[in-house]
This record gives sequence, structure tokens and C-alpha cells, in this order.
Amino acid sequence: MEFSALMNGALLGAALIIAIGAQNLFVLRQGMARDQVFVVCLLSSLIDGSLILVGALGLGSTIAAFPWLVPWATWGGAIFLIGFGLMSAWRAIWPKPLIADSDQKIVSSRRKAIMLTLAFGLLNPHVYLDTVVLLGSIAAGYEFAARIHFVIGAIAASFVWFFSVGYSARMLTPVMKNPAASRVLDTIVAVMMFAVATNLVLGQVAST
Repeated sequence: MEFSALMNGALLGAALIIAIGAQNLFVLRQGMARDQVFVVCLLSSLIDGSLILVGALGLGSTIAAFPWLVPWATWGGAIFLIGFGLMSAWRAIWPKPLIADSDQKIVSSRRKAIMLTLAFGLLNPHVYLDTVVLLGSIAAGYEFAARIHFVIGAIAASFVWFFSVGYSARMLTPVMKNPAASRVLDTIVAVMMFAVATNLVLGQVAST
């Protein structure tokens, strides 16, 4: 029973997190740029794992108890994604290589990386629906011992995914020395950010 719960948690956690989204694209870009990769991957995993744990402990009902939080989180997340999308669009117009010809890392401050990772991990309401509500409600169906294994499996999937994305992206480093490649990546990132933000806004408008 425990092994089955562990595998179910890992598979479900992977299915939810692997879908291409704003957070994954951010981690991918950081990995390509070799920019604070460990910090970004670790913090992304810890955020996801913490939300899964919160949901498994039965606190998913907190969201239902405070429905007024959802609109605020939605608009805040949309504004952040639009802002990041505009910055990506600006980089696409005036491209620079993510990796210099000398193979030196173009590294931002650790504080900036942490703040951006927190924003991508916490400002998207869909993250809470997937981790706290969905995974939490499924975990609640298990007995306590099996629930622990379910949570471990789901959290392990998050750690494996984020670190795989962040560090496997380095294989594209030679390509990213070309400003044209950086332009393509930033264009994709900008479009994705605008698309996710639009989806959030339309969903919020439809629900009002």
C-alpha cells in the first residue's frame, strides 16, 4: 500500500508539474544562462514541496474559507507575468547572448534570483489549485502512513523535475552564445507569459 501510494504521488506530481508553464520556462532560462541555477532549482522545489505538504495536511480548505484571496492572487500574478513578459520582449528586441563567448557566466544577484523564483512559485493561483487543493484532496483519501509515502513521492517528483530542467538546459549553452538564439528564447518566454496572464485574467473575469 505504501509503495503504491509513493508511486501514485510521484506520477501525479510529475503530471501536474511537467506541463509547460511560466515557472518551468523561468527555470529553463536560468539553466541556459547558468544563472543561479542551484538556488532557483532548490527554491522552486521547496516551494512546490511545501505547498504539497500543506495540502496533504488538510489545509486546502483554507482557500475555500477565504475566497476573496483568489481574485487578488489572480490579478497580482497576471500583473507580474505581464511585467516579466515585457522585459523578455525588450530582450528579444535588443538581444544579447545568454552566455558570453568567453564562457563566463552572466550571473544576476542571488537576491534577484530568489525574488523572481518566489514570484513565479507563489503568484500563480493555478499552483495552489494543483498542489494544495488537488494533490491535498487525493492525499486525504489515504491512511496516514500511506499519505506520508504519497507526499514523499509527489515532492520527490518536484525535486527531480526542477533540477533536471535547470541542469539539463546547460546542454544548450553553445547555442545560447548566439544573440539570435537568445532572441528566439525570449520571444517564446514573452509569448508564454502573456498567454498565461491572459488566461488568468479571462478566467477571473468569467468567474465574476
